[in-house]
Amino acid sequence: MGWWQLNADTLARSRFVLSPFAETFAALKLLHIGVAAHPGEQVWLRDQLPRYRRLLADDPVTGLLMRAGIGRSWIADFLSPTPRDREPFEAAVARVRTTPPATARANLTVSLAGPLPAALERDDLPERAARLLEYVWEETVRPSWERRRRVLEADVVARTAQVSQGGWAAVVDALRPGRTRWLGENRLQVNLHEYPPREISGAELVFVPVTANGANGGWVSWEEPDRYAIVYPCVGALADRRGRPVPAALGALLGTARAGVLVLLSSPMSTSQLTAMTGQGLGSVGRHLKVLLDAGLVERRRAGRSVLYSRTAAGEVVVEAAGPGTAWGRGEVWAARENDIYRS
Repeated sequence: MGWWQLNADTLARSRFVLSPFAETFAALKLLHIGVAAHPGEQVWLRDQLPRYRRLLADDPVTGLLMRAGIGRSWIADFLSPTPRDREPFEAAVARVRTTPPATARANLTVSLAGPLPAALERDDLPERAARLLEYVWEETVRPSWERRRRVLEADVVARTAQVSQGGWAAVVDALRPGRTRWLGENRLQVNLHEYPPREISGAELVFVPVTANGANGGWVSWEEPDRYAIVYPCVGALADRRGRPVPAALGALLGTARAGVLVLLSSPMSTSQLTAMTGQGLGSVGRHLKVLLDAGLVERRRAGRSVLYSRTAAGEVVVEAAGPGTAWGRGEVWAARENDIYRS
């Protein structure tokens, strides 16, 4: 396994960062692998994969570059520069484009774990990679970026609350189950590869969520010796905003939108999470929560700087008594279906 050695101050200073470039590269990985983790990704792949494959069929050199760069056990470093806080997509892709050609070829030999194919012995590989990333951003991610961003923000709220409740060890254990793990003695497992440990004490450590869950569970990257990142898939319930059941009787009693909020609160959530998951406006979610609070069906408590809502015992009884559900998307909660993060 691969692990990083870090002191307590480095972990305490670590933070979550949202990155449109990381979201785009995760989408590229998902297109490359072509295997969905949940129905939302299946819909997205159904819409996007044919065009992506036609694009690479018309440009076999770039297709070969992607097959070489997204290896089975390692990603060519120049394809996934380490995310920086508040960095626009255009600035990040410029780092890909300006990679020295010799560096790009050297990175590819590592991801291939073998010699570079003759067709890739050329100097335009960074430019080709940048153009493909720009296509994925413009055509598949940017149209839904605001929706994706809200989902990612909701995940960060949940993780931050988890830090206050269970400490950083609980957070890192849950980021990429089976891959990231707090080992004790200031050691952080970051993947399953047999690479030498890295001492990162004093460096910047960031955690970066992405919505793609079917892209092999994220990745790690770094810019030695100053910056290290763990990119991880956000909470599955947030990434897949489809198929949540609302009991028909409960929808008739409370209204579909308000009933949907109550159903989601089987586990504690913030207003940001509820906004991301339901597609409703922040004001609408707030009004639903006030009604549910006044009725004694939900309760709230503070977790660090966040306020989390959950069902009370009475709320549990009401949901259970309402019986089997009907699918989200048949009521007002999902009326703005075209805004779903997996449709562009």
